Amino acid sequence: MDIKRWVSALVGMPLVVIILVLGNTYVVDITFAIVAGLSLHEYFNAFKEKAHPVIWMGYVASFLIALIHVIPVEHAITIVSVLIPIGITILFLQVILSNMKTNINDIAITFFGICYISLFLMFVPLIHAMEYGKFLVWFVLAAAWGTDIMAYLVGKTIGKHKFSKISPNKTIEGCIGGVIGAVLFGIGLVFVFNNVFHMNFSYSTVILIEIVLSVARTNWRFCSF
Repeated sequence: MDIKRWVSALVGMPLVVIILVLGNTYVVDITFAIVAGLSLHEYFNAFKEKAHPVIWMGYVASFLIALIHVIPVEHAITIVSVLIPIGITILFLQVILSNMKTNINDIAITFFGICYISLFLMFVPLIHAMEYGKFLVWFVLAAAWGTDIMAYLVGKTIGKHKFSKISPNKTIEGCIGGVIGAVLFGIGLVFVFNNVFHMNFSYSTVILIEIVLSVARTNWRFCSF
């Protein structure tokens, strides 16, 4: 993790905390639309030398997160289900209209980025708007932050076994440390929520969720740089 990433984390994390605690539904929606756009920008940059993703399509998908609560929630899943085949059709039209300058590899990378980043991040504001959602959403962030912080610290301290040639800076020790970090963060949240806010979250359920989310987060970090 370089200086730029440390600065981004020190500025971004408190800002996200403030928005999730004090922001209303629409502020949270807009915030995660911006987060999705920035994440897709990094994702597309990772492929810029090997492919030509349909960048505008990704940014449109990110922008739609800002509108997730403008429409009735009960219709959200239906609309998303309709937008996915429409998106695929538009991507294939891009291949035809570009006279094959955009190829199947380009649209596959684009569609994967939209699903893995924009579609997944969409669930954060959806969870936040649920009953007890202002508590539940922190388990998602605990997995991300716990994984990143501990993976970096453990990898830098004792990491010796490289994870893959594709991502030479990642180590097996760091990946394991990241999962442990997510679990510890999750356990800490359960303790605080149950004892301070009188919730009734299950430690075993949260541990399982944090492991799954951490593995997904580790896979994203592994694939992205």
